[in-house]
Amino acid sequence: MSYRGDRIKRMLPKTYLRKHVAHEINVVLTHFTDLVPMMKKYVYNNGTTKDLMSLSGTIPVIFKDMNYNIPVCLWIEESYPQTAPICYVTPIHGMVILRGKYISSGGEVTLPYLEEWNTSQCDLVSLLQVMIATFGDFPPVCMQLHPEPEQSSCGQQFHRQAEVLSNMDESLYVYLARDDGQPFQQEYETNC
Repeated sequence: MSYRGDRIKRMLPKTYLRKHVAHEINVVLTHFTDLVPMMKKYVYNNGTTKDLMSLSGTIPVIFKDMNYNIPVCLWIEESYPQTAPICYVTPIHGMVILRGKYISSGGEVTLPYLEEWNTSQCDLVSLLQVMIATFGDFPPVCMQLHPEPEQSSCGQQFHRQAEVLSNMDESLYVYLARDDGQPFQQEYETNC
């Protein structure tokens, strides 16, 4: 579906800086065609909910010379661009989050770029570029073949040498060895 700035502007409540936010989202969509803007309910940690603009979909990441699509969701609050978006990796069924330096166990992205958000230097496109570069070094999700009682060994095993294989449907999988010698599978799909 094609989105133009005026259509995105109409989606936004009047409490947003509609022209600015719509323009930035439109620029993002020209570079990242697998992201979709929509108004959705966001649930804050204290349980309150609010309708916020979100960008959901996948971003392309290169890890060990292979292309993967990482599922993400960026929540844009009414105070944007004064405040940074709230960013998550959004694993699909069967994926697990690889908790790490910049990813919480709940999938929240905690990059220094977000913590040091500066309205004159930061925007959505550059944020996504920083996420792509970071996820290329530290992938945030992987596909699991069999349920594993502890996810901590997944994160520890991820940095070992991996064998990349291709399935019949041309989706890419990274097979990782677990402590018990069983394969651990990582897959990045275009569908969230």
